[in-house]
Amino acid sequence: MPDAPPSPAERDRRWIEEIRRGDERAFEELYHEHREWVFRLALRLTGRHADALDVLQECFAYLLRKLPVLDLRVGLRTFLYPAVQHLSANARQRAGRAHADEEALERAPARDPGAGTERDQLAAALRRLPEAQREVLLMRFVDGLLLEEIAAALDIPLGTVKSRMHHALAALRADEAVRAYFEDG
Repeated sequence: MPDAPPSPAERDRRWIEEIRRGDERAFEELYHEHREWVFRLALRLTGRHADALDVLQECFAYLLRKLPVLDLRVGLRTFLYPAVQHLSANARQRAGRAHADEEALERAPARDPGAGTERDQLAAALRRLPEAQREVLLMRFVDGLLLEEIAAALDIPLGTVKSRMHHALAALRADEAVRAYFEDG
């Protein structure tokens, strides 16, 4: 029976060790594996394509500076999430845009591209959630992080993540305007 493929965290740790040994190809592979995720997160947090590209570059420069002493105990995305968040906040501050997250939610793709009203209603429902609940919800369903990764990235207990997620989903399911997103189709 063949060995199971390595987990994403194991693969990340292998790439980091290869990079430390001078393997430039390993950095390219690590970068290609995570760049789209970093960019999408930065775009959501900054609201601007150019700022997201800057954050992407700054994030991987930060990672390169950390690599010599990095003891990666979580997945790389979990490690990078706070860095992307911080760099994006700096980009927003530099540009004077405090509400980029809300603007990004308004541009979120609708299930039906012609259903602008549904998309607007979903964006409005998400904006009505408390910030902590909205953050956990977006980290899970937009950024694709596991609950344990969210807890590690935010440095909060797993139970808190689960509670915030539960309350956020309950609020969205109770909202008549967006209930259809949660029904089996």
